Amino acid sequence: MPQENTATYLKSAELRFFWVFLVIAAVLLIADFNYLSPLWATFHLVALMVLGSVIFWSGYHLAKANLARKGSSSRLEGIVANLSDGVMAYDNNFKILVFNNAAEKIFKIKKEEAIGQRLGPERAVEAKYKTLTQAMFPSLAPSVLRQSEAGTYPQVVDISFPDQELRVSTDRLMDEKGAVLGFVRLVQDRTREVGLLRSKSEFITIAAHQLRTPLTAINWIFEGFAKSEVLPSDDRELAGNGLAAARKLLKIVNDLLDVSKIEEGRFGYNFEQTNLVIFLSEILKNAQAVAKEYDIKLYFDKGAQQQLMVTIDPNRLGLAISNLLDNAIRYNVKNGSVTVSVKLLTDKPFVEVAIADTGIGIPPENMEKVFTKFFRAENVIKRETEGSGLGLFITKNIINRHGGTIRAESVIDRGTTFYFTLPTDSRLIPPKEVGLGI
Repeated sequence: MPQENTATYLKSAELRFFWVFLVIAAVLLIADFNYLSPLWATFHLVALMVLGSVIFWSGYHLAKANLARKGSSSRLEGIVANLSDGVMAYDNNFKILVFNNAAEKIFKIKKEEAIGQRLGPERAVEAKYKTLTQAMFPSLAPSVLRQSEAGTYPQVVDISFPDQELRVSTDRLMDEKGAVLGFVRLVQDRTREVGLLRSKSEFITIAAHQLRTPLTAINWIFEGFAKSEVLPSDDRELAGNGLAAARKLLKIVNDLLDVSKIEEGRFGYNFEQTNLVIFLSEILKNAQAVAKEYDIKLYFDKGAQQQLMVTIDPNRLGLAISNLLDNAIRYNVKNGSVTVSVKLLTDKPFVEVAIADTGIGIPPENMEKVFTKFFRAENVIKRETEGSGLGLFITKNIINRHGGTIRAESVIDRGTTFYFTLPTDSRLIPPKEVGLGI
């Protein structure tokens, strides 16, 4: 940035007109004092001095403002140039105006080769500009996952190439009247990050598979001992405790496998038309044994609905609802209740299912975390120390894959209600399963 002092301003282009005016004024004054009366010459002198002062101060302040603006612009350019994420800006004609150092590395294009280029979809056939064009027009890319809602800004998409993973955020450049002048894209190279996440997921998958086989065998052995009439009752009781522990451990391993598959987008779904009322009735019937063990009463409020057809994967959705029912039963109070209700929404093509309990509730500060991996509220841990904290994460992703949403409302020591929706129009179900967290 230029040094801000008077000498710098006096040498600036903004004051060039003042110096020209000063020379012209001097010539005019010499002529005035030679050919005009002293009164008129003095009048011209005063007028030229006033005009010169106006020109000088106008140019001086303009030079000062421009110098400050150039300094700010230089600092901004320096910041943009050294950002770790790629930055590129272009006008409404897709002419690239800004292309920083990180963008050069990501797209393997020199700044001089990018700035000034007009990139339309047709440029995707050019090897040099193929990746850059696909980043500007994600629909041309091999694989795209939208992270933001259509029509909202900034637009965020994840683009996958054979050897590169990019997250591209796009926002508009607008003037003070709201007119769009162009767009700016922030490009994050997530190749290493995604690789590490995939490696972690692969490790969990391999480890869980290796654990599941011996755990299944242990489960069978304990089950055999627990049912054996040869063993004394004390030994059968110990075997029963071992069987319960082995089953819990096997469930955790299976949950880890499910989470890994969900994150990789390969959990697998088989959708079919199903009567939701009958489907829920069967799940509640299967949950009666656990509810009886905990002295909990189960109720089903189906309202006026006798036949409500939805497109679901019965196995996956059954797992999600069973997770919700299991929590509602286990974290309830003695002689408490769980009520499942279903209703058809009148303002949108969805059906809403509510699972309400009379249990211990969820602390308000924990409500935003209930659907995250490995999270368990403090009051839940005090009530029951065992648990993986994966059930609600799995449940949320199953509901999302069905095109629905899930939320929770809770009051401490008064109970919790989970609401989830399912579309009645199968066209609202996502066309394919996508990975999460990568």
